[in-house]
Amino acid sequence: MRTTVGAELRKAATLPAVWAGAAVTVVGSVALAVLNAVSVRGAVSSGQEDMIADSSGTSPFESAVTAMPITGVIGALVIGVVVIGSEYTADRAESGGGRQIATTLVSSPRRVDLLVSKVVTVVALVVATALVAVPASVGVAWVVTGSVAQESVSLSDALLRSGGATLYWACMGLIAFAVTVLTRSGTIPLVVFIANSSLVSVTFLLSRVTELANWLPDMAGRNLFGIEGAEGGLEPLPGALVMLAWTLVMLVIAGVVFERRDG
Repeated sequence: MRTTVGAELRKAATLPAVWAGAAVTVVGSVALAVLNAVSVRGAVSSGQEDMIADSSGTSPFESAVTAMPITGVIGALVIGVVVIGSEYTADRAESGGGRQIATTLVSSPRRVDLLVSKVVTVVALVVATALVAVPASVGVAWVVTGSVAQESVSLSDALLRSGGATLYWACMGLIAFAVTVLTRSGTIPLVVFIANSSLVSVTFLLSRVTELANWLPDMAGRNLFGIEGAEGGLEPLPGALVMLAWTLVMLVIAGVVFERRDG
Protein backbone atom coordinates (compact mmCIF):
# COMPACT_ATOMS: atom_id res chain seq x y z
CA MET A 1 0.00 0.00 0.00
CA ARG A 2 2.81 2.40 0.89
CA THR A 3 4.46 1.74 -2.46
CA THR A 4 1.20 2.24 -4.34
CA VAL A 5 0.46 5.51 -2.52
CA GLY A 6 3.94 6.78 -3.33
CA ALA A 7 3.53 5.82 -6.97
CA GLU A 8 0.16 7.57 -7.20
CA LEU A 9 1.53 10.72 -5.59
CA ARG A 10 4.41 10.79 -8.06
CA LYS A 11 2.03 10.16 -10.94
CA ALA A 12 -0.27 12.96 -9.82
CA ALA A 13 2.69 15.34 -9.57
CA THR A 14 3.34 14.81 -13.29
CA LEU A 15 -0.17 15.86 -14.31
CA PRO A 16 -0.37 19.53 -15.36
CA ALA A 17 -4.10 19.64 -14.53
CA VAL A 18 -3.35 18.79 -10.89
CA TRP A 19 -1.02 21.76 -10.66
CA ALA A 20 -3.64 23.87 -12.42
CA GLY A 21 -6.21 22.87 -9.81
CA ALA A 22 -3.85 23.76 -6.99
CA ALA A 23 -3.05 27.06 -8.68
CA VAL A 24 -6.74 27.92 -9.00
CA THR A 25 -7.13 27.46 -5.25
CA VAL A 26 -4.00 29.34 -4.20
CA VAL A 27 -3.89 32.13 -6.77
CA GLY A 28 -7.67 32.54 -6.90
CA SER A 29 -8.02 32.71 -3.12
CA VAL A 30 -5.16 35.19 -2.77
CA ALA A 31 -6.46 37.37 -5.59
CA LEU A 32 -9.97 37.57 -4.16
CA ALA A 33 -8.57 38.18 -0.67
CA VAL A 34 -6.65 41.14 -2.10
CA LEU A 35 -9.79 42.54 -3.73
CA ASN A 36 -11.77 42.18 -0.51
CA ALA A 37 -9.01 43.76 1.55
CA VAL A 38 -8.66 46.67 -0.90
CA SER A 39 -12.41 47.28 -0.62
CA VAL A 40 -12.19 47.29 3.18
CA ARG A 41 -9.23 49.67 3.23
CA GLY A 42 -10.88 51.96 0.69
CA ALA A 43 -14.13 52.09 2.67
CA VAL A 44 -12.31 52.97 5.88
CA SER A 45 -10.07 55.56 4.19
CA SER A 46 -13.08 57.30 2.63
CA GLY A 47 -15.06 57.28 5.85
CA GLN A 48 -17.62 54.85 4.49
CA GLU A 49 -17.33 52.15 7.14
CA ASP A 50 -21.05 51.51 6.78
CA MET A 51 -20.27 49.84 3.44
CA ILE A 52 -18.36 47.09 5.25
CA ALA A 53 -20.46 44.10 6.22
CA ASP A 54 -20.96 43.98 9.99
CA SER A 55 -19.99 40.32 10.02
CA SER A 56 -16.52 41.00 8.65
CA GLY A 57 -15.54 44.49 9.73
CA THR A 58 -11.86 45.06 9.02
CA SER A 59 -10.88 41.47 9.86
CA PRO A 60 -8.17 40.20 7.49
CA PHE A 61 -9.33 36.62 8.12
CA GLU A 62 -12.88 37.45 7.05
CA SER A 63 -11.54 39.22 3.96
CA ALA A 64 -9.64 36.04 3.08
CA VAL A 65 -12.19 33.36 3.94
CA THR A 66 -15.04 34.84 1.88
CA ALA A 67 -13.10 33.96 -1.28
CA MET A 68 -12.55 30.32 -0.40
CA PRO A 69 -15.94 28.66 -0.99
CA ILE A 70 -15.59 29.13 -4.76
CA THR A 71 -11.87 29.04 -5.58
CA GLY A 72 -10.99 26.25 -3.16
CA VAL A 73 -13.84 24.03 -4.25
CA ILE A 74 -13.00 24.40 -7.94
CA GLY A 75 -9.38 23.47 -7.28
CA ALA A 76 -10.39 20.44 -5.22
CA LEU A 77 -12.84 19.29 -7.88
CA VAL A 78 -10.16 19.49 -10.55
CA ILE A 79 -7.72 17.50 -8.42
CA GLY A 80 -10.30 14.86 -7.52
CA VAL A 81 -11.41 14.36 -11.11
CA VAL A 82 -7.98 14.41 -12.74
CA VAL A 83 -6.33 11.93 -10.35
CA ILE A 84 -8.66 9.19 -11.60
CA GLY A 85 -9.94 10.69 -14.86
CA SER A 86 -6.46 10.74 -16.37
CA GLU A 87 -6.51 6.94 -16.21
CA TYR A 88 -9.40 6.83 -18.67
CA THR A 89 -8.07 9.37 -21.17
CA ALA A 90 -7.22 7.66 -24.45
CA ASP A 91 -3.65 7.95 -25.69
CA ARG A 92 -2.89 9.42 -29.08
CA ALA A 93 -3.68 7.22 -32.08
CA GLU A 94 0.01 6.75 -32.90
CA SER A 95 0.48 5.37 -29.39
CA GLY A 96 -2.21 2.79 -29.89
CA GLY A 97 -5.18 4.73 -28.51
CA GLY A 98 -5.12 2.77 -25.25
CA ARG A 99 -5.85 4.07 -21.79
CA GLN A 100 -3.52 4.40 -18.81
CA ILE A 101 -5.84 2.34 -16.60
CA ALA A 102 -4.77 -0.86 -18.36
CA THR A 103 -1.11 -0.29 -17.48
CA THR A 104 -2.00 0.83 -13.96
CA LEU A 105 -3.98 -2.35 -13.29
CA VAL A 106 -1.10 -4.49 -14.53
CA SER A 107 1.32 -2.82 -12.11
CA SER A 108 -1.26 -2.61 -9.29
CA PRO A 109 -3.68 -5.55 -9.71
CA ARG A 110 -5.23 -5.16 -6.24
CA ARG A 111 -7.99 -2.78 -7.25
CA VAL A 112 -9.17 -1.81 -3.78
CA ASP A 113 -5.61 -0.92 -2.75
CA LEU A 114 -5.24 1.11 -5.93
CA LEU A 115 -8.45 3.04 -5.33
CA VAL A 116 -7.57 3.68 -1.68
CA SER A 117 -4.16 4.95 -2.77
CA LYS A 118 -5.79 7.37 -5.16
CA VAL A 119 -8.16 8.55 -2.40
CA VAL A 120 -5.17 9.18 -0.13
CA THR A 121 -3.52 11.06 -2.99
CA VAL A 122 -6.53 13.33 -3.49
CA VAL A 123 -6.77 14.10 0.23
CA ALA A 124 -3.04 14.77 0.50
CA LEU A 125 -3.05 17.14 -2.47
CA VAL A 126 -6.13 19.04 -1.29
CA VAL A 127 -4.79 19.40 2.25
CA ALA A 128 -1.38 20.51 0.97
CA THR A 129 -3.06 23.10 -1.23
CA ALA A 130 -5.14 24.36 1.70
CA LEU A 131 -2.03 24.67 3.87
CA VAL A 132 -0.66 27.10 1.30
CA ALA A 133 -3.85 28.89 0.23
CA VAL A 134 -5.33 29.75 3.63
CA PRO A 135 -2.24 31.30 5.31
CA ALA A 136 -1.29 33.08 2.07
CA SER A 137 -4.76 34.60 1.71
CA VAL A 138 -4.91 35.75 5.33
CA GLY A 139 -1.36 37.09 5.19
CA VAL A 140 -1.93 39.13 2.05
CA ALA A 141 -5.19 40.47 3.52
CA TRP A 142 -3.25 41.64 6.57
CA VAL A 143 -0.68 43.39 4.38
CA VAL A 144 -3.28 45.13 2.21
CA THR A 145 -5.56 46.29 5.02
CA GLY A 146 -2.51 47.55 6.90
CA SER A 147 -3.19 49.96 9.73
CA VAL A 148 -6.98 49.70 9.41
CA ALA A 149 -6.94 45.97 10.10
CA GLN A 150 -8.61 44.86 13.31
CA GLU A 151 -8.82 41.12 13.67
CA SER A 152 -12.09 40.05 15.26
CA VAL A 153 -11.58 36.31 14.74
CA SER A 154 -9.75 34.43 17.48
CA LEU A 155 -6.93 32.05 16.61
CA SER A 156 -8.93 29.02 17.71
CA ASP A 157 -11.95 30.07 15.64
CA ALA A 158 -9.72 30.79 12.63
CA LEU A 159 -8.10 27.35 12.89
CA LEU A 160 -11.50 25.67 13.28
CA ARG A 161 -12.94 27.46 10.24
CA SER A 162 -9.80 26.77 8.19
CA GLY A 163 -10.13 23.10 9.08
CA GLY A 164 -13.79 23.21 8.09
CA ALA A 165 -12.92 24.75 4.74
CA THR A 166 -10.28 22.08 4.13
CA LEU A 167 -12.74 19.33 5.05
CA TYR A 168 -15.32 20.77 2.65
CA TRP A 169 -12.78 20.92 -0.20
CA ALA A 170 -11.56 17.38 0.47
CA CYS A 171 -15.08 15.92 0.59
CA MET A 172 -16.13 17.63 -2.63
CA GLY A 173 -12.93 16.50 -4.33
CA LEU A 174 -13.54 12.90 -3.23
CA ILE A 175 -17.20 12.95 -4.30
CA ALA A 176 -16.12 14.20 -7.73
CA PHE A 177 -13.46 11.46 -7.72
CA ALA A 178 -16.12 8.81 -7.02
CA VAL A 179 -18.42 10.07 -9.76
CA THR A 180 -15.49 10.00 -12.19
CA VAL A 181 -14.86 6.35 -11.32
CA LEU A 182 -18.51 5.58 -12.05
CA THR A 183 -18.63 7.47 -15.36
CA ARG A 184 -15.07 6.55 -16.45
CA SER A 185 -14.81 10.09 -17.80
CA GLY A 186 -13.48 13.28 -16.27
CA THR A 187 -15.37 15.62 -18.56
CA ILE A 188 -18.91 15.07 -17.30
CA PRO A 189 -18.26 15.37 -13.54
CA LEU A 190 -15.86 18.27 -14.04
CA VAL A 191 -18.38 20.32 -16.02
CA VAL A 192 -21.33 19.49 -13.79
CA PHE A 193 -19.59 20.02 -10.45
CA ILE A 194 -17.78 23.22 -11.42
CA ALA A 195 -20.94 24.70 -12.96
CA ASN A 196 -22.90 23.88 -9.81
CA SER A 197 -20.20 25.37 -7.58
CA SER A 198 -19.52 28.59 -9.50
CA LEU A 199 -22.16 29.50 -12.07
CA VAL A 200 -25.68 28.44 -11.16
CA SER A 201 -25.96 26.28 -8.07
CA VAL A 202 -28.81 23.90 -8.77
CA THR A 203 -28.61 22.53 -5.24
CA PHE A 204 -28.95 26.03 -3.77
CA LEU A 205 -31.97 26.72 -5.96
CA LEU A 206 -33.47 23.43 -4.83
CA SER A 207 -32.97 24.46 -1.21
CA ARG A 208 -35.27 27.42 -1.87
CA VAL A 209 -37.95 24.94 -2.92
CA THR A 210 -37.47 22.19 -0.35
CA GLU A 211 -35.42 21.96 2.84
CA LEU A 212 -34.45 18.42 1.90
CA ALA A 213 -31.90 19.92 -0.52
CA ASN A 214 -29.93 21.17 2.50
CA TRP A 215 -28.96 17.51 3.07
CA LEU A 216 -27.19 17.29 -0.26
CA PRO A 217 -23.40 17.24 0.25
CA ASP A 218 -22.45 20.69 -1.03
CA MET A 219 -25.36 22.39 0.74
CA ALA A 220 -24.95 20.45 3.99
CA GLY A 221 -21.41 21.68 4.55
CA ARG A 222 -21.68 25.25 3.28
CA ASN A 223 -21.52 26.65 6.84
CA LEU A 224 -18.17 24.97 7.55
CA PHE A 225 -16.55 28.20 6.33
CA GLY A 226 -18.28 30.09 9.13
CA ILE A 227 -19.33 32.96 6.89
CA GLU A 228 -22.09 34.83 8.67
CA GLY A 229 -25.22 35.35 6.62
CA ALA A 230 -24.69 32.34 4.35
CA GLU A 231 -28.08 31.04 3.29
CA GLY A 232 -29.14 27.42 3.57
CA GLY A 233 -27.19 24.41 4.69
CA LEU A 234 -26.89 22.72 8.06
CA GLU A 235 -25.05 23.75 11.20
CA PRO A 236 -21.29 23.11 10.94
CA LEU A 237 -21.09 19.87 12.97
CA PRO A 238 -24.09 18.05 11.46
CA GLY A 239 -23.13 19.48 8.07
CA ALA A 240 -19.65 17.98 8.39
CA LEU A 241 -21.09 14.60 9.39
CA VAL A 242 -23.53 14.61 6.46
CA MET A 243 -20.74 15.52 4.02
CA LEU A 244 -18.53 12.75 5.39
CA ALA A 245 -21.42 10.26 5.12
CA TRP A 246 -22.06 11.24 1.49
CA THR A 247 -18.35 10.96 0.72
CA LEU A 248 -18.04 7.52 2.32
CA VAL A 249 -21.14 6.17 0.55
CA MET A 250 -20.00 7.45 -2.84
CA LEU A 251 -16.52 6.01 -2.38
CA VAL A 252 -17.90 2.61 -1.35
CA ILE A 253 -20.17 2.52 -4.41
CA ALA A 254 -17.27 3.56 -6.63
CA GLY A 255 -15.07 0.89 -5.04
CA VAL A 256 -17.61 -1.88 -5.61
CA VAL A 257 -18.12 -0.87 -9.24
CA PHE A 258 -14.37 -0.49 -9.85
CA GLU A 259 -13.69 -3.93 -8.38
CA ARG A 260 -16.32 -5.76 -10.43
CA ARG A 261 -16.08 -4.33 -13.90
CA ASP A 262 -13.48 -4.68 -16.65
CA GLY A 263 -11.03 -1.77 -16.85
